[in-house]
Amino acid sequence: MTPEDARPKRRRPDEPTGEPATEPVRRQELEVQVRFGDTDALGHVNNAAFATYAELGRLDLMRNVSWDQGGPILARIAIDFHHQLLLGTRVVVASEVPRIGRSSIELHQEILSDGVKVATVASVVVWFDYDKQRPVRVPDHVRSVLQGGA
Repeated sequence: MTPEDARPKRRRPDEPTGEPATEPVRRQELEVQVRFGDTDALGHVNNAAFATYAELGRLDLMRNVSWDQGGPILARIAIDFHHQLLLGTRVVVASEVPRIGRSSIELHQEILSDGVKVATVASVVVWFDYDKQRPVRVPDHVRSVLQGGA
């Protein structure tokens, strides 16, 4: 065994840890107002606005979480577009947490326009200690809130 083999391997925040997955824990919906500035001349919502809508949904999901022991930082986001989104439609971001790892939280989101799924968002946030500049374990109180507890 070489010295390199003995070193702990660094893991990407979105890489599975081998820990058992939890069931989808909670689904929460947030109505979002499409702004004129989110659109092009034809009234189509620009693809970059979808990331902002997903962010609003993530923050809404975590609004009852105390961030006194660090906080979430986005490590990964992937957006699949299914249909156009137009100005003037009712937009809802539905968010759920299918898995909580040691330091990471997986999120699944759907962006709906008048009840039709227009995009699917998969993201991973890592609980991060901003003072020490490193990932830390997701606190138990955060796990409880995101699993539909407190």
